[in-house]
Amino acid sequence: MQADGIVGERMHRYFFAFMNNLKLRWKMLVLVLPLVTVPIFVVGGVIGYISTKQAYRGITQTARDDLEHMASFTIDLLNSHYQQFQVYKQDKVRTVHAELATLTNLSYSLVEAENRQYRNGKIDLRTAQASARKALKRVNVGETGYIYAMTTKGDLKVHIAREGENVFNEKDENGRYFIRVMCENALKSKPGEVLFIVYPWRNAVLGDTHPRQKVVAYRYFREWDWIIAAGGYLEETYDDLAFERRSFEELKEKIKSKKVGETGYIYCMDEKGNFTVHPDEEGKNFFNAVDFNGHKFIKEMCEKKRGWIRYPWRNVGESHPRMKIVRYDYFKPWGWIVAVGSYEDEFYQEANKIRGRIVGSMTLLTIIVGIVGTLLVFLAAKVLTDPINHMNEVIRKVKKGRLDEQMEVDTGDELGELAAAFNRMTAIIKQNKEMEASLAQQGKMASLGVLSSGVAHEINNPLGVILGYASYIEGKTSEDDPNYKYIHEIKRESKRCKKIVQDLLSYARTPKPALELLDINDLLSQIVDFAANHTDMHNVTVVKEFAPDLPLIMADGDQMRQVAINLILNAGAAMDGGGELVVRTFLDDQQFVNIAFRDTGAGIRQEDIEKIFEPFFTTKTKGTGLGLAITRQIIEMHHGKIAIDSEVGKGTTVTVKLPQDRDAL
Repeated sequence: MQADGIVGERMHRYFFAFMNNLKLRWKMLVLVLPLVTVPIFVVGGVIGYISTKQAYRGITQTARDDLEHMASFTIDLLNSHYQQFQVYKQDKVRTVHAELATLTNLSYSLVEAENRQYRNGKIDLRTAQASARKALKRVNVGETGYIYAMTTKGDLKVHIAREGENVFNEKDENGRYFIRVMCENALKSKPGEVLFIVYPWRNAVLGDTHPRQKVVAYRYFREWDWIIAAGGYLEETYDDLAFERRSFEELKEKIKSKKVGETGYIYCMDEKGNFTVHPDEEGKNFFNAVDFNGHKFIKEMCEKKRGWIRYPWRNVGESHPRMKIVRYDYFKPWGWIVAVGSYEDEFYQEANKIRGRIVGSMTLLTIIVGIVGTLLVFLAAKVLTDPINHMNEVIRKVKKGRLDEQMEVDTGDELGELAAAFNRMTAIIKQNKEMEASLAQQGKMASLGVLSSGVAHEINNPLGVILGYASYIEGKTSEDDPNYKYIHEIKRESKRCKKIVQDLLSYARTPKPALELLDINDLLSQIVDFAANHTDMHNVTVVKEFAPDLPLIMADGDQMRQVAINLILNAGAAMDGGGELVVRTFLDDQQFVNIAFRDTGAGIRQEDIEKIFEPFFTTKTKGTGLGLAITRQIIEMHHGKIAIDSEVGKGTTVTVKLPQDRDAL
């Protein structure tokens, strides 16, 4: 007995060790296939024996039971599909609320971070709010949703299209003052509380012909009196119409694939006799169809909705009608009548053939079930393992830092939920990394300020001495002297170092603008004439297109000169072989003074445009990468904007937008 126990324990251990080393699809084959074939063989033998004894007893009742079962099965199938999508949509609604709450809290944190910068005295309130406004506008919600912020009086502080408007009296499609409701609830909210509101809204700009349900999550930031909200249309965030249509088509295929007898089938129709599911006549109306005796059997089924019906029916090509029996039931949620029908003689015919086919059928059935079972197991394993393999591949890529990789979410099962949760997690990680990068950049700027002070003291003074002695020796040395070129090179490179230090100091300590009324046309005219003599502007034709009625603006003349000279010389350097530079001024619809510099140079690659304003980024061999960074810093201190539009090989256009009165914004 003890030896038998040891052998059994070893076999048990070896079996499980063997199973653990198998791939998932082979495990399923080893475990599932016997569970399929053995019961089929056993049950088939029992059923065969019983069927030979009972084939001719109660065949009519058997037929009716089968039809009743198929009708109930179809009703259950429809109800399961209906309930599944109801639960699916409810789960998606909860997910949408959670995601909007997350976006709202993230936006709140961004605003709170800017407010801390302001309280710590690092930036003023206007700059903090402008930075928060810029960050919030970059966030998208669904296809057309966005982040916005307003005061408790309804003044829009952040909005992609209506910034500055008062929407306190805005009504939704039901006539409700939903903005007032948001403002009142925000004032009553507890610290850290995220509120929600759902309302019907029709956006004519997006081409909406009817109202859509919009959900908004919002949170109140009391320090600035800002209500920070994240909103989007429900149908854009949780209605997967393609998935629902695909599932509905699969449901219809399941119903149509079910055969009743040899030629019987299941079909569905609405209360008006329109066939919604049918193997051959789907989409047609048969309300007034008549049987061989002229009776409108479809009309009777539509009126009664539930019951049994027998009628003679002759198919095309048949010489005489055959009696058909149909069990029909009503599916109330969709208003469908589900019918299961078959010819009575097919049930008797099958009963007559059962005796001779039992042995052969059982042998063949076992083989077929074994083959089909094997194929189905492999198919099931493929369906289960392919998404897992895809997930592993995406996880490996994300592990290497590729946070843009997303898992495909094309199912509504647990794997689909896992993939969706993973995608949301990577999106949050990516956002956190972007925030870390932003904070790191702020830290760099703080360090740069400290560094610039040390550079000014530790490098400028020695450079001044080197430059002074080099100039002195240069004046005492003849140009024919072999050492003259080395002295000249020392002097030139010292000046270059001094320029780099000066640019560094300019970027780290750009002074606040000394505002005065300034004529941009007059300033640009002087700078164009001055810059035309620069070595970078040789063979470059400068065209001036100044608007004659351009108003005066409040700006710092020296800083504007620096901006214009930087942009003109950059354009000249981009046209190494010559070209044309057009300097144009005009007043736009927002009453901003615009200065456009359009050149015919080499252009900028699209991947470099986003980096072009970053400190120390340059495409020049001897550039410092601070010129455009200083330029943008000056323009932003004037409450202006700068934009670049470029195409490689065709040229670049740099547009500067300046307000007429920066303090009025």
